[in-house]
Amino acid sequence: MKTIHFYSPFLLLSFFCFYTSCTQKELLVNDSIRLNQIGFYPSEEKTAVVVDGETAYKKFSIRNLETNKVVFHGVLSPPRSSSFSPKKTTVLSFSEVETPGRYQIEIPSVGKSEPFVVKEHLLQNIALAGLKAFYYQRTAIPIEEQYAGKWNRPSGHPDEKVMVHPSAVSPGRPAGTLISSPKGWYDAGDYNKYIVNSGFTVGVLLSLFEDYPSYAMHMNTNIPESANSTPDLLDEVHWNLDWMLTMQDPADGGVYHKLTTPGFEEFIKPVDCKKQRYVVAKSVTASLDFAASMAQAARIFTVVEADYPGFSGKILEASRYAFDWAMKNPDALYNQNEMNERFEPAITTGAYGDRSASDEFFWAATELYITTGEEKYFAIAERYAPKQFVLPVWSNVSGMGCMTLIRYGKTLDEKGKMLADKMKAQLMVYADNASRNVELSPYAAPYGRDAKDFFWGCNSDAASNQGIVFLYAWLLTNDKKYLTNAIHNMDYILGRNATGYCYITGYGYKSPMHPHHRLSASDDIEEPIPGLLAGGPNPSKQDGCEYSSDIPDECYMDDEASYASNEIAINWQSLFTYFSAALDASITE
Repeated sequence: MKTIHFYSPFLLLSFFCFYTSCTQKELLVNDSIRLNQIGFYPSEEKTAVVVDGETAYKKFSIRNLETNKVVFHGVLSPPRSSSFSPKKTTVLSFSEVETPGRYQIEIPSVGKSEPFVVKEHLLQNIALAGLKAFYYQRTAIPIEEQYAGKWNRPSGHPDEKVMVHPSAVSPGRPAGTLISSPKGWYDAGDYNKYIVNSGFTVGVLLSLFEDYPSYAMHMNTNIPESANSTPDLLDEVHWNLDWMLTMQDPADGGVYHKLTTPGFEEFIKPVDCKKQRYVVAKSVTASLDFAASMAQAARIFTVVEADYPGFSGKILEASRYAFDWAMKNPDALYNQNEMNERFEPAITTGAYGDRSASDEFFWAATELYITTGEEKYFAIAERYAPKQFVLPVWSNVSGMGCMTLIRYGKTLDEKGKMLADKMKAQLMVYADNASRNVELSPYAAPYGRDAKDFFWGCNSDAASNQGIVFLYAWLLTNDKKYLTNAIHNMDYILGRNATGYCYITGYGYKSPMHPHHRLSASDDIEEPIPGLLAGGPNPSKQDGCEYSSDIPDECYMDDEASYASNEIAINWQSLFTYFSAALDASITE
């Protein structure tokens, strides 16, 4: 006898729901999908990477989260290999998605990305945060709640009674003399102030103002000086220049190398720091970095005489004085080990030493030549001109002089134009070499293709720096490939990389929470000060920490003990600030 089964509507509905959930399982967010966590510009390239060779040739889609509609379909690339990592990546491009909004990548059987945005002025806020970070680094002033929110703090390190170290004696200033040297920025994760790094940092920020004046004029960062008529960028730079002036010995024009405690302070609040601070040894590199940045500032601060009357003339005179001292003392390189054999107390903080001052002579002479037009400075700049372009960093500042000559090349006399053209050609050679074979890069960016790309401060000194050069090449040639390469380097810094970190504190969905930064570590606030660039992967691991990987582009750890990969520094901050602001200006202005 045949049996007839009757199913209730409830049972049928349950069976249908069970079947649907099994066959159309909701995709979960997969961290292996890496992308710029800040987002994308509507009219520019949009690229993401999946760290999984198995995704090659898979289909993907882009869903608009506001309408819940799929707006784009694509196919992932063939697998890409790295020369130093066993991991394979696949690339997906969705540049056709141009409508501003919130989106998400979906890859069947793999997962979906974190949500991302497409919008104009994408990097504006992060560029402002990069500049605002310098306010948080100020010394000798309360960081007030109305400007800093919960990261406010009382004043620390007034530096009104700084002692002259035995290495820094001069007529009228014997060892133990107390001088006043307030203001300036804390250099990095520590609480000391260093002229070499300050001069370079000031030079980069002033270059942003010179290269993108309209954009820089409107960078409002809500600092105590914001109410005046001077752009905030110049107000911030002035705070540090005022300190730098106090580091020049009035007896001869030489500049002290640094203001420091003998050893690094503990991870305590600035107001709790009580160790004696010293000005240490005059050096040729400090004097020339001082001369260069002061000469550059002198031509810029003429436009803000109302707020800073007489300042431009004052710093130009200081620049000349420091340059003259350097010419008389060309071999006065800072050697901390040698100094400690002769003088006490021993100094063990950042050395910022150098083996040659040729690049500093070139930069300082170039800035003085551009500011004054005097032939004697051009002759020295020409003598020390580099044979090839090198990314500008504190230890090699020749690139700063190159960029200044390129910037003003059209305004110079015939000899000046010829030198500027040489520098332009050198920069273009670098830009073209850096652009080669980008289509094979595992993270679809010019930066990060070689193990040599990863070192102490690489997020700045390589990734950001290279991006700046691409923007120069873009301005010089109007070739869109250079602008696109700059965008891809920014994508790398902001999340499309081997670690999956957006390396700017307070931004993105995965950013550093524990930078090697005494201000952030000691303030009793869970989140670090925002807008700071972390140094980045560093396979040399000088800090001795136990990293989770030995693969060069993964040698990063978000731990305050990891100064080799997770420190912040004003020179790195300046390069990222320039890069993010200049890139936003290049796309939106």
